[in-house]
Amino acid sequence: MSDPKFWVAASFVIFVVLVGKMAWSRITAMLDGRGARIAAELAEAERLRAEAQALLLQARADREQALADAQDMIARARAEVERLAAQSAAEAATAAQRRERMAMDRIAAAEAAAVADVRAAATDVAITAARAVIAQGFSPEADATLIDRSVAELPKALRAA
Repeated sequence: MSDPKFWVAASFVIFVVLVGKMAWSRITAMLDGRGARIAAELAEAERLRAEAQALLLQARADREQALADAQDMIARARAEVERLAAQSAAEAATAAQRRERMAMDRIAAAEAAAVADVRAAATDVAITAARAVIAQGFSPEADATLIDRSVAELPKALRAA
């Protein structure tokens, strides 16, 4: 024990043991910390995967709901278009009938006006002809007899009208 080599060797062994123990504790602490970080990252990754899976399922459900809503909207739009088309056709038919009726009324009015014009012309011709006949063929005594007879038949003609 009095040999300095022994003490150098012993102190080297003690130094190596102490440094090894300190290094081992630091290495294990570092490895434990890294393991804990990796475990936390794995847990976070698992949580994110679960969230992504839930979001995927929700997105699929939302997509299916949106498709169903879109199909429902299309069906309602088609029904509305059919209803509007039927309504437009009915309104067009009603308008055509109304125009036809107005045209028929105008034709009837034109016919009535034409008949009235013909009657007025016939009356004018009859009056002119009656004047001419009366002026040529009746004497004042015959005129007086005709007027008396007409005045006597006037109440009977008024009752008939």
